[in-house]
Amino acid sequence: MAFTFDNKEEINEQEITDNNSTFDEDVDFGGMRSKYEIRTLICYLFNSVGQPMDKSLVVEAIQKKRLANYFEISSCFDDLIKKNNIELVDEKDNLYYVTANGEMVARELESTLALTVRERAYACAIELLEQRRIEKENKVTISKIDKGYNVNFAISGGDVTLMSFDVYAPDINQAKLMKANFYKNHELIYKATIGSLTRNKELVSESLLDIAKDF
Repeated sequence: MAFTFDNKEEINEQEITDNNSTFDEDVDFGGMRSKYEIRTLICYLFNSVGQPMDKSLVVEAIQKKRLANYFEISSCFDDLIKKNNIELVDEKDNLYYVTANGEMVARELESTLALTVRERAYACAIELLEQRRIEKENKVTISKIDKGYNVNFAISGGDVTLMSFDVYAPDINQAKLMKANFYKNHELIYKATIGSLTRNKELVSESLLDIAKDF
């Protein structure tokens, strides 16, 4: 196994990090305050999600739930690479995946983590993966023009662009707001537009009611 408390080095590391105040920065009560726990959680996430992820997503999934701070998560991620618990499997997108050694760590040590820690980190990782998928398949391009910004929205249906349209934004903040809301409601926007173009009142009403729920 790549890391346990079976040797003096790991025991000393545990004692040092548990007493290190930097672990408490930006960490909620019940969060992780040792590298041992953070490494275990990272291996658990890869093994549970079951697909490659980039470093930024893993770090964000743990940090967003205030389970550990950014610097410790990033450091532990790099440690796991060195210890051959995770490895680069896609150089183009910088995607990593758990190795056989990392899987063993996840299976044998996940019970040392609090259930709430595992559940919160896993749910956030799944949410971020879905967000990345949506952003990859549906593009938003913000371009500066003379009197503001042009925002192009493109909704994909795999290899086919189902819809593409431009909207004017007077400033960058409104352009970014449009982008964020598009990703939240791109399917409903598509349904409402198609319903309007085909004069399908039921589809339009259903789409607008769903959108209104978020207001």
